Amino acid sequence: MKKILWSFFEIIETVAIAVVAVVLVRTFVVQPFVVSGASMEPTFYNGNYLLVDELAYRFRSPERGEVIVFRYPGDRRSFYIKRVIGLPGEHIVLDNGKVSVYNNGVKQVLDERYLFESMPSGSFDTTLGQNEYFVMGDNRNFSFDSRSWGPLSQTDIIGVVRIRLWPLNEVQAFAAPLYK
Repeated sequence: MKKILWSFFEIIETVAIAVVAVVLVRTFVVQPFVVSGASMEPTFYNGNYLLVDELAYRFRSPERGEVIVFRYPGDRRSFYIKRVIGLPGEHIVLDNGKVSVYNNGVKQVLDERYLFESMPSGSFDTTLGQNEYFVMGDNRNFSFDSRSWGPLSQTDIIGVVRIRLWPLNEVQAFAAPLYK
């Protein structure tokens, strides 16, 4: 009888350790995210299953070009996925489909090869404050982003997208693109 009770205790202990480990990992390290909508096409499509690294931004700030998941500033219960375009303190100008970033007076026109459509004409001009980011979807014609609701606060950022796990034929790791 003692062997049965001891075996039962070991099973319960193993399950408890596994549950605690999963909860800790999902809470502080990595979070699953399912893409909903077309705002990040062609990089991510509706239904893509992603893993979001929640740990990286505890040690460093987001970088231009990284794809992030964040709480939408207008409704903190909603989660969005967009690409970081502007960093704190920068001046962002959109003109005729081109994004220009001014940092300390130096202009950089972003070479956004990940876009498959040109951005609609029109203009936008903003300067970011401390801990503010300018984010945009890759499918610019169908993206509700910083052009509509303004800069994103760093406190709303959940993490950076690291891996696409689904669909299986499109499994891929992601890093920020290098801009010329």
